Amino acid sequence: MFFALPLVNMFISSFTDSDGFTMNQYKTTLTSSYILQGFKNSITLSAVSALVALVVTLFAVYAMMRFSDPVRERILVMINLTSNFSGIPLAFAFIVLLGNSGLFTLMFEKWGIDAFSSFSLYSWSGLLLIYIYFQLPLSLMLLYPIYYGIQQQWKDAAALLGANTIQFWMKIGIPVMLPGIVGTFSILFANAMGAYASAYALTGSSFNLAAIRIGTLLSGDIFAQPELASAIAVLLGATMISAMILSEWSIKKTRRNL
Repeated sequence: MFFALPLVNMFISSFTDSDGFTMNQYKTTLTSSYILQGFKNSITLSAVSALVALVVTLFAVYAMMRFSDPVRERILVMINLTSNFSGIPLAFAFIVLLGNSGLFTLMFEKWGIDAFSSFSLYSWSGLLLIYIYFQLPLSLMLLYPIYYGIQQQWKDAAALLGANTIQFWMKIGIPVMLPGIVGTFSILFANAMGAYASAYALTGSSFNLAAIRIGTLLSGDIFAQPELASAIAVLLGATMISAMILSEWSIKKTRRNL
């Protein structure tokens, strides 16, 4: 009920205004270039951060599988702790380290190293860095069980037939893991699309994202527009659901081909 009632209330609110039932909220959302730009920025940021995190963790999990079980368990504990480090504390940590007066920024400046001369934490690249950071632990925890589906007998059989490591992963390993990889990408995409606290704590309302637009319309810089915020939220949810449905279709198609 805690989950369903706000959703129902939001959906109803998106079709109302002071005069009653209306479609004006959706008309405004779909015709406003500023709101559409927010959706475009959110989709791009979510897709890029999910893809980068997925590629990095594919290699990271492969490396983890070479450790002993006790070492892997310790690594997983650390990753689990890191996965809970997000939102405002994460943004504050990055500001302390990489902000305009951050530790590494001042340290490299003192040493005469221009590593951060063209980098701004409060820009697109800074947001992307934070999004990738909080996507990495989730991606790793989702991909870790998938590697257990690769049986040692398959590797031995492929080696007896003359396949090297690259051929095994290209012909057997990755195709078997592909449904899980696609599913992981869809979860990471949805996770980033709904992220709000880190982006808002870092850039305020200066960077145009769909989630930030919803928060701005609810709090009201001049006056609140909860009905319009509800319409944007419904479309944002529809975007995430569409991505999940497309992912599920891709997973089923991949499994049939296997």
